[in-house]
Amino acid sequence: MSTRPGARPRVRRPWRSVADGAAVLIAAAVAFPLYWMVLSAFKPAGEIRSDRPVPWTLSPSLDAFRRVFAQEDFGRYFLNSLLVAGTVVVVSALLAFLAATAVARFRFRLRTTLLILILTAQMVPVEALTIPLFFLMRDIGALNTLLSLVLPHLAFSLPFAIWMLRGFVKAVPEALEEQAFIDGAGRTRFLWQILFPLVLPGLVATSVFSFISTWNDFLFAKSFIISATENSTLPMALLVFFDTETPDWGGVMAASTVMTVPVLVFFVCVHRRLVSGLGGAVK
Repeated sequence: MSTRPGARPRVRRPWRSVADGAAVLIAAAVAFPLYWMVLSAFKPAGEIRSDRPVPWTLSPSLDAFRRVFAQEDFGRYFLNSLLVAGTVVVVSALLAFLAATAVARFRFRLRTTLLILILTAQMVPVEALTIPLFFLMRDIGALNTLLSLVLPHLAFSLPFAIWMLRGFVKAVPEALEEQAFIDGAGRTRFLWQILFPLVLPGLVATSVFSFISTWNDFLFAKSFIISATENSTLPMALLVFFDTETPDWGGVMAASTVMTVPVLVFFVCVHRRLVSGLGGAVK
């Protein structure tokens, strides 16, 4: 390896190589289930039921995908999932931004108590609240509607989003706000034209988590959509391929692969701002 005259050669430290190797192994372990899902979706039925599974196939097939798209209500389920997830992402981002600005910029009584309650709300397991939420949805007449899926996911997404965005809002210097007021900008203009673009990476980061948790939801969809199957979401389509005797694993894997595509597309669209958001950058 050539070096400049007088420059000391760069020595690669052993611990750096170990860290890189560990990162590669962890990434491979995380990606392997996704690879196996896609592989199983393209495998013929005989290879999926084989007693000796192999991590490849020499005769890929689209039969599983044909069975998935042949389902009568699959397209409706897809649109329902898209509508619910999109509504939760947009509404939770808007409410979390306003709430985070309030708790970070304004002084009011019980502010610390409110922050503690927001943090505590994240610790409550979803399963413990499913039955109370069922009766609540029944009492307000929201059962068997998409509203019964939007409201619970909003309630579970907001605490995390508010707590995370609070740090982004606090990172914006107060001098910037004062300068904006001196230049004639009102509070509303500062909020949407100055503060909002600065905390946008944080909004993107919280939106990714909200989208993934809502898109993959099975518990609420199974509990709150009882008889109106036209309002079911995409995870419920997986039940079509389950049979007590011979489950259609190829159909399950193909449907799961189709479900993963919107998540990957959403992630690719926002990945640059997601990195900034997770890093806490405020430009």
